[in-house]
Parts: sequence; structure tokens; C-alpha cells
Amino acid sequence: MTSPAALRPTSPGATEAHVVIVGAGIVGLSTAWFLQERGVRVTVLDRTGVAAGASWGNAGWISPGMSIPLSEPSVLRYGLKALTDPDSPLFVPVRLERELVGFMLGFARRCTIGQWRKAMQHFVPMNGIAIESYDHLAAKGVVAPVHDAPLMAAFLAEADTVGLEHEFDLIREAGVDLVADLVSGEEVRAEVPAVSHEVEAGIRIRGQRYINPGEYVESLAQAVRDRGGEIILGADVKRLRQGPGGIACELVGREPVRADQVVLATGAWLPQLARETGVKTILVGGRGYSFSVPITSEVPMPVYFPVQRVACTPLGERLRVGGTMEFRGPDEPLYPQRVDAIVRTARPLLSGVDWDDRQDTWVGARPVTVDNLPLVGPTKVPGVWVAGGHGMWGVTLGPATGKLLAEYMVSGRCPEPLKALDPTR
Repeated sequence: MTSPAALRPTSPGATEAHVVIVGAGIVGLSTAWFLQERGVRVTVLDRTGVAAGASWGNAGWISPGMSIPLSEPSVLRYGLKALTDPDSPLFVPVRLERELVGFMLGFARRCTIGQWRKAMQHFVPMNGIAIESYDHLAAKGVVAPVHDAPLMAAFLAEADTVGLEHEFDLIREAGVDLVADLVSGEEVRAEVPAVSHEVEAGIRIRGQRYINPGEYVESLAQAVRDRGGEIILGADVKRLRQGPGGIACELVGREPVRADQVVLATGAWLPQLARETGVKTILVGGRGYSFSVPITSEVPMPVYFPVQRVACTPLGERLRVGGTMEFRGPDEPLYPQRVDAIVRTARPLLSGVDWDDRQDTWVGARPVTVDNLPLVGPTKVPGVWVAGGHGMWGVTLGPATGKLLAEYMVSGRCPEPLKALDPTR
């Protein structure tokens, strides 16, 4: 990969470079913020709103200890078994579109321990700067709270802890400093009273954090505005057009927005614009569902039920409950049956929950690449960059991605962690 020239103004008389970021999720806004940190003027475009995609209703975990490739061999075995279960957290449509068929076959080929280890080596340096990137944002004006807390994995049967312990051994072998303690069911309930008495064991994962993702991304957007950045909502980019004054983002029903360079950070919608720039890696939307419920028992930290694939995050007096990996188009409607399946699965796992008082029901499409690696860097079209494809780890890796990409764009030198993430690979 040939590194592009350092970012410079192309408009006559301009004194500062101007970058348009398409996408107002955590990845796009982090990129905007870190570009501003390096003296670049930014405009953020989004067709819907701030955090309108996968950045709003996810679990909000900043979990570098668990930010790993999805293609671990057991995932394939689990997926084949799950297809026969109507309440399974995995949903694949009976009728598959050609691109999804290609994704499923390509993903399955990579579900080997060798391929997992190879991909994991590229996660390690990104994970290593994940929390410090959040600390940098907090020190410079992003005011939404970041909660420092362990993550508790809970199991109905003690024997089920073996799979996660094995996964953690692999993560440590890859070079991640992961501290996790095996605890009894009584110890789990002492720390998280809401966990059911059916739980026999848990694994406490130290050194993690969590946020209310919608609140945090709104705060990040405000920090971009406070620094002079412009955020234009309802701006649906239909194409990019190069010209003598830079790149024009042509919008549906609005005047074009021009800039020296453009970053595409549109999540699961990334192929719509990026495919024409030479980005050929298959990317599909793996949709997750969540909702919030009131809870009278204490949940002072995120709780994960790995066997059931249910994630819980405390948000004040309510608990966000999420799950599902649903392979449907990112613009498909929310399917209530998937929410009902999460409720049936989660009900025996928690106490003190009013399952009938569900609010904030949400579906969001996580951008999953066929080779498990994000797409971050320049495309084959000069001045057009990509930042996306983080799968389930957009919250964990969003600020780190923005920090590294801003460095690359301004200096013209590719940071080591981004070399394997070339979007034209």
C-alpha cells in the first residue's frame, strides 16, 4: 500500500484543510474530533441523526479484553446448531441474497484457530490504545461519563465456564493483558444481586469500562461542534465527485458539500459508497437488538451470559438488555419476534426485572467484514478514506480508530496498527 500525501488544503486561498466525514456514529465523530485536534476543519454529514445506527442501542462496553475476531472455531459449531432453534440469538434468513451467501462461505472458511490467531494479532495493538483514547477525549472536553467497572460473565452451569476460559487463554497468548477471575455463583450474586440463583459460576473480567452509548456519542458530537465543526443531519450522500477544488459530496435534494478529503464512516451502509472506491471486502449488517427494563435489584456492572448470548448494561434505574446477530439488510424493520426471543432467554437469568415494562426497543446493524478485520485507511480514489467494519467492537475501538486515522491523514504516514486494515486489501 502506497501512503497518500499529507493532508493539505486544495481550495485556493484556504489556510486549513477541510475534511467531510460521512457518518455521525462513534467512529465518524471520533475521527472528526481527532482531526480537529490536528488543526483540520471538519464537517460531519449523516442522513438520519447522531448515533442513529449501531452507535445508539448497543451494550456500550469498552472491553479491550474481549475485542477479538468473531471467527473462533466454536462459533461455526454454535451457528450450525443455533439455526434449528427459533429462540437462537443467531438469525439467518431462509432465502439468502448472493452477497450474504458469499459472506457466510468466506466467514466459515476462516473459522479455524490459525486464521483466528492471525486476525487476533491485528486486534492487539488497537485494543492496547482503546482506553487511553477515551481518556484523551475525557481530558479534552467530552463530558459524558465513562464508568470504570469489571464485566461479569455468568453461567447456569459451572462446566460452561471452560469455553470462555479457553478463549481467554488464547487472548493472553496473543499478547493481551487480560485479568479474569473464576468466581462462584454466590460471589456473582454478592457483586450483582440481580443475577438469578440458578447461576452456578461466573468469570469476573477486570480492567473494562462501559458507557451509555447514545449519551456518549451525543456528547462527542457536541464537543466537535464546540470546536467549530459543523454537523449536518438529513444529509444523504448519493455519490462522490472529484473536481479541481477537492471532492464534492452530492446530496439527495440538497446542495453539494465540498472538502479537500472525505472519510466514509457509514457503518453497515459502507458498501453503498465505498464499493466504487475499490473497497471489495465483503461487509454485511449483523443486526443486534436491545431494550431497557426497570430493575429493583442492583446491577453495578455489565453482565454477560455467554451461553445465551445476552448482554446487560446498567443505565441508571433501568437495565439495557441486548442480544441477537441477525443477518438482514440494515434498513429492514425491527422484528418484534427477536425481542420476544431475548425476553424468553433472559427471564430466568435475572431477578427484580419488570419484563413487561420494555422501553427503547432498538435494532442496529453492526458492520461485519468477512475477514473479521476493520476497514481503515485510504481507498483507491485519491482523497477518499474509509473507517468502518468494526463488527461488535465499534464502541471499544471507535476512538482509537479516529486517533490513528487522523494521524495517518495529516502526516501521510500509516501508523503500524492500521497496516493490516487497508480497506482495499
